[in-house]
Amino acid sequence: MPLRLTKTRLLGVAALAALVAGALPAVTAAATSSPTITKDLFGTMPDGTKVWRYTLSDSAIRVKIITYGGIVQQLDAPDRHGHRANVVLGFPKLDDYVAKNNPGPYFGALIGRYGNRIAKGTFTLDGTTYHLPLNNNGNTLHGGPKGFDTKVWTATEVKSKNAVGVRLEYTSPDGDMNYPGTLKTAVTYTLSGKSLRLDYRATTDKATIVNLTNHSYFNLAGEGSGGIYDHRLRLNASRYTPVDSTLIPTGQLAPVAGTPMDFTKATPIGARIRDGFQQLAYGQGYDHNWVLNGSGFRLAAEVGEPTSGRVLKIYTDQPGIQFYSGNFLDGTLYGTSGRQYRQGDGFALETQHFPDSPNHSNFPSTVLRPGQTYRTSTVWSFSAR
Repeated sequence: MPLRLTKTRLLGVAALAALVAGALPAVTAAATSSPTITKDLFGTMPDGTKVWRYTLSDSAIRVKIITYGGIVQQLDAPDRHGHRANVVLGFPKLDDYVAKNNPGPYFGALIGRYGNRIAKGTFTLDGTTYHLPLNNNGNTLHGGPKGFDTKVWTATEVKSKNAVGVRLEYTSPDGDMNYPGTLKTAVTYTLSGKSLRLDYRATTDKATIVNLTNHSYFNLAGEGSGGIYDHRLRLNASRYTPVDSTLIPTGQLAPVAGTPMDFTKATPIGARIRDGFQQLAYGQGYDHNWVLNGSGFRLAAEVGEPTSGRVLKIYTDQPGIQFYSGNFLDGTLYGTSGRQYRQGDGFALETQHFPDSPNHSNFPSTVLRPGQTYRTSTVWSFSAR
């Protein structure tokens, strides 16, 4: 599956809500709410640039997004009793994000130009070899040391009768982190009912590679509440891409059956994480790309937390999803609640093309050319049971 490079109109909010929920009543309920958007100053960069925080609120969900890195700083969702809690990891202040998020956990950030890893920071496109700065065990991770997660994005409010959102835009110049082409990128967060939709769009004036995603960490029991190993995860994937010791894919598409990588049925995240499986040893836990079954916009992942009853469903049109079990949280970071983050205190599910795709001809292409438009959508849908 190549990059989604079509001129097909993206689904409207109501149509997408119907697809996600699978029933018209859910859309009607969302339409009767009164979503709001507010803006406040979150902080100021060292060069004087102001960073704004936008709060999107509906009857059940509240999301706070900052223009630095396009970061989802807070997301409040209700449990089975209707009590809301913040379910994403993050920092309370801008200074923390600037100083600790890269290199570091990339809490909540928009990732680009290329999410995940590129082997040895090298790829060849149309006969030219490009060398990217290295920032992860001799490889390039998440676009490089000054990726999109470190940029201040331009924001525009988006409003309709049934939804509110914020459109974030950033133009990456030709040669930025040694990537070719001037890349104009827009990411729109839209809140409607109990779903947050992420629409990604990009164009270029020179052939380049693109793989955009969001790097939020979730804990459905509540941020800072402890580990996530009891969360039950189901992935719509019967294969994954095994990695070497530096977490670069080998090129194989391996079956998950009979291994701790099998989440085709809902399974606690921690049930097999210490089974001695070599792939888990490489990542000190789960840090792998799963090959999603099917094509088009479909359910990719479902996670449930037994105590609160909160459920997160993730829908996407991407070919892969990276599941990361928070292995490198080491107790040195303190989050929005002031509590310490330790190993396994949050998980990430990053919808994406495969890691190191430019160096594997059997992987879906991530090449974007002039005249084409990169489009992809992801939805986070929250419920409780």
